[in-house]
Order: sequence, then structure tokens, then C-alpha cells
Amino acid sequence: MNRGITISLALTALAWAGLALHTAKAQSPDKNDKQPDTGASVKKLQEDFRKLEFGMFLHYNMATYKGVQWVEGYPDPSTFNPGVDTIDTDAWADAAVSAGMTYGVLTAKHVAGFCLWDSQYTTYDVMHPDCPYKQDLVAQFIKSFKSRGLKVGLYYCWRHPGFGDPEKHKVLPPECDPATHTLKEQNEFQKKQIAELVEKYPDVFYIWNDALDDKIMPAEEAQAFVRSLRPDILFSSNWWSWGKKGTPFVDIAVKELRHFPEDNQAPGETCWKLEQKWFWNEGFRAGNAKGAMGHMATAHARNSNFLLNVGPDRNGKIIESSIKTLAEIGTLRKPKATQEDRK
Repeated sequence: MNRGITISLALTALAWAGLALHTAKAQSPDKNDKQPDTGASVKKLQEDFRKLEFGMFLHYNMATYKGVQWVEGYPDPSTFNPGVDTIDTDAWADAAVSAGMTYGVLTAKHVAGFCLWDSQYTTYDVMHPDCPYKQDLVAQFIKSFKSRGLKVGLYYCWRHPGFGDPEKHKVLPPECDPATHTLKEQNEFQKKQIAELVEKYPDVFYIWNDALDDKIMPAEEAQAFVRSLRPDILFSSNWWSWGKKGTPFVDIAVKELRHFPEDNQAPGETCWKLEQKWFWNEGFRAGNAKGAMGHMATAHARNSNFLLNVGPDRNGKIIESSIKTLAEIGTLRKPKATQEDRK
């Protein structure tokens, strides 16, 4: 064989061997190669969450119009009727700012199964032909809060096996009626809707999960689902069992109308009501600012944010006594020097 051809063939073989080695290394990274530290990333998100300290919980959905806290059956979409062309979500955000809040969480889907956004997985939402409002309330909420420098989260209620009669309390839209769908089918539907919310609204940093616990899915599965959505998203979990509320399950542990233990180390969120109920009701009135401040101080001392609920009325307005109390909280939270400078 010609010497030049031999050398050429040898060089070609070496080149192919090098390419194969490079490909194999890319497909099977060395154990010493630095891999993303997911745990450290989540810890940083949790630390940033705790720095937010104080948020507004907004319970506003079909229950507002039924005069109950847990809706039964599927109320007609026409029931969700604020009687206004556009709900003033700017006023919600202004009230949050006046209190010194840093984020808000809206009940995007509560027990009624009715969705406050245009979901591709159901017609049982604000864009239903029979719903008088026909506006994406989730998008409005996000725009208003973001424009005032506030972060935004969304509440989503999971269908829990312990919820009760599936013929009575539906929780999921008609397309996944609990009376006719298995837990596995329900979970797949719920995962799709939450993934939809995270993708549709990239400004959402936090999903507040009601009744998500190990009766619905194992912690490992829940964690894997969260991390598959978006690297910077946070999940909370409000256990079904009152005795287990506050027990870590996903990223943020939740206490509802109770405080964490004094030695709590889990990144937490303590949820409280400013008025008598979560959803607006006849005779609604706000509690006093000092009482709320006391609960807030306890929450912060126990490694927990304080999420204070307000329930907009049937016109989508926060009642006047609550507006006043929120402003009083903001005044009390300001450093004394700042208050004196303004005199």
C-alpha cells in the first residue's frame, strides 16, 4: 500500500476514535463533573421566600357568590357575576402596598372547581359563555400586583380522598368530575392545570397547594413534579389533616390559623384571616391591626411568613374596614424615624 494512503487512513481512524470518545463522555458524564445542585437551589428559593415576610391571601371565587366556604355541586357559571365591567384588581394591589406586603396569592381554583383563568382543560371558567365577566382574572391580578413591585402566587385546591361525598363536593371541573374519575385521573388533570398556570403566567413564583399531601401522592413524586415545572417555582402544601399541617412535604410548610412550634426550622407560612371567614359573607368586618401584628410577630419568630387573608365582596371590592385596617398595619410596621420624618 502507498505510504501516503496508509498515513491518511491512520489519521482518519484516530479522528473517528477521538469523536467516539468525546460522544461517549457527553452521553455518560464523568462522576467528577460538576452537576447542578438542586438541593442548594431550592434552599436559596426558600431563603428568598422567607425574606418576603408578609403577603396578602385573596379568597375570591364561586364561594363568594354562594355565601358559603365550601361550594357544593357545580353552580351555573352565570353565578360568578361581579356586576362590573372590570374588577379593580389595582385596588387589591394598592391595599397590599399600604400594609407593607410584598406578595399576593389568589384562589385561582377553589373547591367549586371554577377557574379564574381561561383553562384549555375545562369550559368551567370565567370565559364560559354563560359567565357575565369573561375576563382572565388571574392575568388581571398578576398585572396589578407586578406593576406595584409585588410578587404573585396562585392557590390551587386539590381533590383529596378525605374531602367527602364526590357527588356533593366536586372540587374539580366537570371534565374531571370526582364522582366519575379515579384519583389517578384526577391527579393527572390537576398536574396539567398547574403546569398550564406555570407556563401561561411566567411571573408566578409560587403555587399554594391546598390539601396536597401523601394521601394524594408520595413526597418524592410531588417533589419531582415541582422541579419539572420550572427551576424557580416554589410549592407549598396544606395538609388535609389538621394535626399534620405545618409538616414539611414540598418546599414551604403551611399552618392555617395556628402557629408553628417555637423551635420550627422548616421554611413556613402562617395563614390568618383579617375578617371572620375566608370568603366574603354578609356582615363581614375587619379585625384590628394590633391583633394581626401580634400574630405576624409570632409567625416571623418561628421561621414563617405571614399570609393575611382578605375576601373581596360580590363586586370584587375589599371592604372599607379591611382597607382601613391594612393601612393601619402598614403605619405600625414603618420605622418610627420614617413616621416622624413625614410629620
